[in-house]
Amino acid sequence: MSQKAKSTQSEIDGVQYRRAKLWQVILYACNGLVGMSVYSLIGLASYSASIGYGITTLIVGYILTGTRIFDAITDPLVAFLYDRINTRFGKLRILLAGGFAIEAVALLAMFDLVSSKGFGTIMFILLYCLYVIGYTITNMTAQTIPALLTNDPKQRPVIGVWTTAFNYLVPITLTIVLNVVMLPMYGGTYNQAFLSAACRVCLLVALVGIVLVCVGVSGIDKAESFTGTSETKEHLKIRDMVDVLKGNRPLLCYIISAASDKIAQQTASQSIVVTLMFGIVIGNMGLSTILNAIGLFPSIIFAILGAKYAGKYGSQKTIVVWTWIGAIIAAVSIVFFALIDPKGIAVMLSPLMILYVILTFALNGAKMCITTANTSFMADIIDYELDRSGRYVPAVVTGVYSLIDKIVSAFGATIAAGAVALIGYTTTMPQPGDPCTTSVFWMAMTLNFGLPIFGWICTLIAMRFCHLDKAAMVEVQKHIHEKKAALQKNAQ
Repeated sequence: MSQKAKSTQSEIDGVQYRRAKLWQVILYACNGLVGMSVYSLIGLASYSASIGYGITTLIVGYILTGTRIFDAITDPLVAFLYDRINTRFGKLRILLAGGFAIEAVALLAMFDLVSSKGFGTIMFILLYCLYVIGYTITNMTAQTIPALLTNDPKQRPVIGVWTTAFNYLVPITLTIVLNVVMLPMYGGTYNQAFLSAACRVCLLVALVGIVLVCVGVSGIDKAESFTGTSETKEHLKIRDMVDVLKGNRPLLCYIISAASDKIAQQTASQSIVVTLMFGIVIGNMGLSTILNAIGLFPSIIFAILGAKYAGKYGSQKTIVVWTWIGAIIAAVSIVFFALIDPKGIAVMLSPLMILYVILTFALNGAKMCITTANTSFMADIIDYELDRSGRYVPAVVTGVYSLIDKIVSAFGATIAAGAVALIGYTTTMPQPGDPCTTSVFWMAMTLNFGLPIFGWICTLIAMRFCHLDKAAMVEVQKHIHEKKAALQKNAQ
């Protein structure tokens, strides 16, 4: 075997694994420049709708909810496009670049070229839907890449570490650039000039990211990377997607696990829930921003720990272990709040603040380990489907998951709004400084800690029926290798 081959292969547990080079992993992780730049920009969509198109706040809410459902529906449809795109320039780069071009044009028009030009609601909806189509093509394609880069169980979690680093660093950096540097330059208020400038900055960062990702995947973007283990080469049909959902038990378990965690995360991140916790219970609204900023490096450290654990014990076991840890820390956090005066947390460097910061970092660390393991576990599920059906359909697996995940998580805002309504906020929203009543306190505990615990209980139950642990994945990789070898032999 040549030295070059040795550098891209490893043998573990009797299986010859393919490995990506470190620069390929890092350049793939630059997808965070794309996704997080667009995420930072689209967070300003409600301002663009109001300033540029004269749409009221209530109508904006309806539009954004409706387009999120549209976003979910488009995810599995991309699988059909993914299946049929095969060019001499590959599949991945065409879809990544094409999808980005669509979303970039839509966002540039939405925030700059068409905004404040006399157009109304219909134009905004059309541009937003166009953005969703482009974003879906790029995002769904990116989700299939980790399984293609490597099947080495020790290396797959490393992809999650680099992805986590970019996904944390980019939005924090852009928040500083947009709100601290640029906003004062445009009068300190959200106006059309600021939105236009913010759009160009975010899209420029995203463009750099998409170019780097395309360079990173160039070595695997070839026809043989997408072959199955059977001689069947029919195009994808709807019944194939139904078969994946019905026949791939690990995927079903993963959907239950990830979607239940996601809805808890989406609910807790709503501004009214953040206000309940930090503005009313703790009494220091700025503490949330401070913790997010200084939590970057501990989060990356935990991601590295999670990756090492997953490489040694497998993705499924990592999810289970850190889910238990997260649930225990969340339960301890509830007890902690119940036994103290939460207003003491707002006193800088007080013992209560230090204890709270430790608990918060530990809880976020557990979540980060789960997230890192989820990245490699999705790649495992894609390979399991290849072994089960003989067809390599990564976009089907990710598309089916994303469809259900987005529909479920779309209810995060509804749950948050309904929860605060139950404690008396029916005509007004929670505001910093409101009285911390017993009902407010326990609702804050429920939404911030109780709902995640419920999601983790769902995860633990689902994983008992998954059976895709490290030993099972060794057998899956052996089967795939043997089937592909037999296919090549028959072709000769």
